[in-house]
Amino acid sequence: MRLWRRMSRNVAGGGVCAFAAMLGGQPTPAEAFDVSSLDVFGLFGSKEQPPAVSTSTLPYQLSFDLGDAADAKALTRTLQDASLLYRLRQDAPPDGETLARRMAADLNPLVDALWSQGYFNAELTIAVDGVALKPGVEPGAALVRAAEAHRNREPVPISVRVQPGPVFGLRNIAVVERGEGTPVIADPTKVSKLKPGDAATSGALRAAQAALVDHLRNQSRPLAKVVEMRPVVDHAARIMDVTYVVEPGPLAGFGAVTIGETGDIPPAVVRSFIYLEPGDPYSPKALADTRKSVATIPAIGSVRIREADKLDATGNLPVFVDVTERPKRLIGFSARYSTIDGPAVKTYWEHRNLFGGAERLRLEGDIFLAPRIDGTKISSFGDFERSDLGGRFAVSFMKPALWGTRYDWLVDGTGARERVGTNRYGGYTARYANVTTAIRQRFSDTFSVQAGLEVERGQTSDVLGQVDYTLVGLPLSVKYDSTDSLLDATRGIRATASVTPYPSFLGSTVNVVQSKAAVSGYYALDEDARYVLAGRVGLGSIAGEKLDEIPATRRFYAGGGGSVRGYAYRSLSPLGPLGQLTGGRSLFEASVEARIKVTDTIGLVPFFDAGMAFESSLPNFKQELQYSAGLGLRYYTPIGPIRLDVAAPLNPRKGDKPVAVYISIGQAF
Repeated sequence: MRLWRRMSRNVAGGGVCAFAAMLGGQPTPAEAFDVSSLDVFGLFGSKEQPPAVSTSTLPYQLSFDLGDAADAKALTRTLQDASLLYRLRQDAPPDGETLARRMAADLNPLVDALWSQGYFNAELTIAVDGVALKPGVEPGAALVRAAEAHRNREPVPISVRVQPGPVFGLRNIAVVERGEGTPVIADPTKVSKLKPGDAATSGALRAAQAALVDHLRNQSRPLAKVVEMRPVVDHAARIMDVTYVVEPGPLAGFGAVTIGETGDIPPAVVRSFIYLEPGDPYSPKALADTRKSVATIPAIGSVRIREADKLDATGNLPVFVDVTERPKRLIGFSARYSTIDGPAVKTYWEHRNLFGGAERLRLEGDIFLAPRIDGTKISSFGDFERSDLGGRFAVSFMKPALWGTRYDWLVDGTGARERVGTNRYGGYTARYANVTTAIRQRFSDTFSVQAGLEVERGQTSDVLGQVDYTLVGLPLSVKYDSTDSLLDATRGIRATASVTPYPSFLGSTVNVVQSKAAVSGYYALDEDARYVLAGRVGLGSIAGEKLDEIPATRRFYAGGGGSVRGYAYRSLSPLGPLGQLTGGRSLFEASVEARIKVTDTIGLVPFFDAGMAFESSLPNFKQELQYSAGLGLRYYTPIGPIRLDVAAPLNPRKGDKPVAVYISIGQAF
C-alpha cells in the first residue's frame, strides 16, 4: 500500500494531488458571457458544434470514449466538468502546438476526476488520429503535426479514451480523536455513514467528514473540525483505507449576541426576534431558528449569522448578526383560478419600513367572480351584471417590537361585498366592514399569544333571512409553528387556536362565542425531504344564538381549495328551506397528502380530503361527511411551489361537478 499523495505524483506526473481534487473540486476559469446560454430555441447555434474551420485557427471536435463502463453517461459528465478542452471548445487555438499544450493540461484534471469517482486503476489517453498523449508524457512533434494536418479542412478530431477499470471500495474506516479522556463520538461508523465495501468516492468521503463535524457541533462543540484525512490506496487489492483525525473542541454555550449592520432598521427590533441568550447551550439548530425568526420581519431581506473563531473568557462562543433590508416599497399582482369557483385577481401595495421602526403597512384589493345562487347562469357576455363581481379591500399595519420588547402591535381592516354558494344549493350575499387591533407577545420563535378588540358591522342575506348585525368581540389566540417553511413545510407542526366572545354588553347585537382550531403536521420520510407525509385537521364551533340569528359570514362552511377540494367554495353545510345552504354552527375538516418529489423541480401529490359543517354547536359525526380525492402537480420555485390540483368528489351530491382544478402558489396547507 502507498499513501495516496505519493501515488498521485507517480501516476499523474505533475504534482497534482488527487486528495486535494477530491476535497476541493476543479476550479473553473472565468469566461466571457455567452449569449448562447440564453438560447432556449437554438437561434444562435449549438455549443456542441465547433467553430468554422479557417486558416488562422484550429477548431476541434472533442469526444469521450469510455468503452463498456456501466456508468458511462454520468462519468462522461464528470470528465466534461473537469476538462479544459471541453470548456474551451468554442475558443479555437491558433496552432497545433497551443492545442497540444491544452491537451496536456487536461491530463491531470481528468485523472483527478476519475479518482474522485473511485477509479484508481483507470487508463487514460488523449489522441489525435492515433497519436496518443498519456499522463507523465510531454506532447511531441508528431502530435502537433497530426493536429496541423486538419488546418482549414475540418475540425481536429480529439478523442479522450478511458478504460475506467473497477471502482475501488473502502476497507478500514477509522476515526481518531485528538485530546484526552473518553472518546466523544461513541459510534464513528454510524455517524460517518461509511461502511466497508462502499465505493471510495470523493463525495462519500466529503459527506462523512461533514457528518462527523455536524455530529460534534450538535453536541455543543462549535469549534469541532476534521484536521486531517488520511486515505491509503492498495492498487493490487483495489481497496482504500481511510482515517479521519478529529479535533472535537470544548463544550460551549452561546456568548454575547452582537447586532451588526441593519441599515435603516433599529437594532433593537432585530434583537427582539433573537431568542438566544448568553449561556444557552450551543446548537446549530438554534442558529438556523434564529435566522428564520429574524427573517420574519417584513423589512428584512437576508440574515447573516457569523460565529467567532474562538471562545470568550467565559468559555462561550460570541455570535454576530447582520441583516440587509428589502426594498421599502412593493407593488404586486396575483391571480388564482378554480374551475368551480372561477377566477380571482389581487393587487397590493406595501411599505416595509413606514416610520423607520420596521413598521409594515399593506393595502390590497381583490376582485373575483361571484357565483350565481338564484338558478340563473351567465351564458354570454350580455348576461353579465355588476352584482356578478365581488370585491374585498384590506389594510393591515404591524408595528414590531414595541419599545424593543417582544410585543407587536397589529391593526387590520377589511371591507367586502361577496356572494358565496352554488346555483344548485344556493348560498348567501354579504356586505361588511371589520376592524381588529391586537397585541401579540412572542415567547419564542415558535410560540406566540395574541389578544385584542374586534368590531364588525354588516348585512347578510340567505334562505334563512336577512341579518343586520354589529359584532364587538375580544379575540384571543395562540399559535405554535415549528415547521421549516411557510409555503412548503417538510417537517414540524403548525397549530393555531382562537376563541372570540361577542358579548352584548360590549354592543354586539349577536351574543355568541366563536372558537376555531387547526393542526397540521409534516413528516419527511428521507433526509432530503423528497417524500413527505402531511396531514391537517380543522375544527370550529359557535355557541350562543340560534343559527338564523348568526350572520351567514360567521357560520361555518366547508369546501374549496383550502378545505375539501372538489367541492365549490363554502358549499358544504346543512341544507335548510328549499334545499339550500344555511351554514353550520360547527365544522370538521381533515386532509392527508403524500408529497413526492420526482425531480428537484417537479413533484406529485396524491391527496384525500374530508369535511362538513354541522347545525349543532359541536361536530356531529353521525351526519355524513363529504369526501374527495385527487392528484396534484407541483413546480418548485425559489419563492415556493406552484400548485395544480385536480380533485374529484367521492360521494358527490346532485349538482356537484365531477372534477375541479385549482391553481395557486404554495401547498394546500
